[in-house]
Amino acid sequence: MSSTTDLRPYLRTLDAETLAELLYAQAERDPELRRSLELRSTTQGGDVAEAHRLLDTAVEAGNYEYAAKVGSVLDTLQRLLDAGSRADLAPLARRTVDDISEMLERIDDSSGEVGDQAERAVELYARACVAHPPDAERLADWILEVEFDGTGRPVIELADFAAALGDTGLLRVKSTVDKVLAEDAPGARREVAQRLQEELAEVSGDVDALVAILSAKPPRVDVSLKIVRVLRAAGRHGEAIAHAARALTHDKERCLPVVVRVPRPRLVDDGVSRLREEFDRLPCHETYVALRDGATAAGQWPSQRKDALARLRERAAEGPVEAGELVRALLAEDRPDDAWRACTRFGASLALRVELAEARAAEHPAEAIPVYRDHVDELIGQKAPNSYAEAAKNLRKLRTLHKRTDTTEEFGPYLSALVETHKRKTRLIAEVRAARIAIPKPARA
Repeated sequence: MSSTTDLRPYLRTLDAETLAELLYAQAERDPELRRSLELRSTTQGGDVAEAHRLLDTAVEAGNYEYAAKVGSVLDTLQRLLDAGSRADLAPLARRTVDDISEMLERIDDSSGEVGDQAERAVELYARACVAHPPDAERLADWILEVEFDGTGRPVIELADFAAALGDTGLLRVKSTVDKVLAEDAPGARREVAQRLQEELAEVSGDVDALVAILSAKPPRVDVSLKIVRVLRAAGRHGEAIAHAARALTHDKERCLPVVVRVPRPRLVDDGVSRLREEFDRLPCHETYVALRDGATAAGQWPSQRKDALARLRERAAEGPVEAGELVRALLAEDRPDDAWRACTRFGASLALRVELAEARAAEHPAEAIPVYRDHVDELIGQKAPNSYAEAAKNLRKLRTLHKRTDTTEEFGPYLSALVETHKRKTRLIAEVRAARIAIPKPARA
């Protein structure tokens, strides 16, 4: 192999454990590399200490300065977690969530900037708990406190914490949820308990309980589709078809949560026919998925699929909304490459293009670059403080994408032109600096 061969594409295909073993073996042979790695390891402790110091001073800061300091703490947490740090980051992550939650109770967060940071902090805390699980019962108590007693606090997704909670923690959550529901008192506490009850059923894989909870809700398309997907994922295809058929009759008397375990052939055919009629009446990704689930269970999907996709492609040329329905249908089919091609061909919305670009950036960074640039322009055009902050975050992503595609030399001129165009937007420039992006100095005349 030539000494000039770029090994980075190959190295990116390796998992973290394999890379760690290779690096460790090389460090054993190379004292200088070992010293460098040891220095980086001790630096992580310094990063955590600095993050705690920022939180100590952030409380006394103004809203804007507070958001910047907490953002730096979250950046540190994410960087360490992404690097696979062996340090227990859960205490820092939990403190960050608690501090942000307390701040939300005291300030006017009409921009939603601090609220967004709260959601990000919860996600990072969940990751830190998975890496270093805390005491399960104490974690459960914290989740219950946030959910039931915290006004303005972020919503917790139990699925994110399920691995750290384990059976012990989940049982503790269930015990409190059951007690609140037994009180039979309307209000916010009951609504929280009902949501947690549904999440507990999902996390535990209790299909019957989850279907019963969903069936008790007022009839809605999204609820019916979720029931169909839950039943189908559990291998209960006959029940999925029966429920889909009942949901599409628009007959309230037939919307009762009755479960038909062994559908007769005629019921199967009628169910698929109703699903097809609903798709033809309203061709979109939701009715497409419902048709796919029912027809697959009946063994009729190959004959239905081609015509259904053709119908969505015909509508995709009508506009961004219709194009988006085709793209989401292809994503539901686990065909991301086809979804991307449809997105670019038919001109789906920028929001959807950004969503796909985020998913494709890992393997196709070059394709994501123009989408992120359009997204930056859109955010700046909104002329709002939180939009400027989001634009700065996307500029950091763009910088990374240019590095990964070996086009770093293109990012500087792009950023320079962007700053020159928007040099009067001082808040934007401040957000770019806060995101630790070096702004190029203007060229001398």
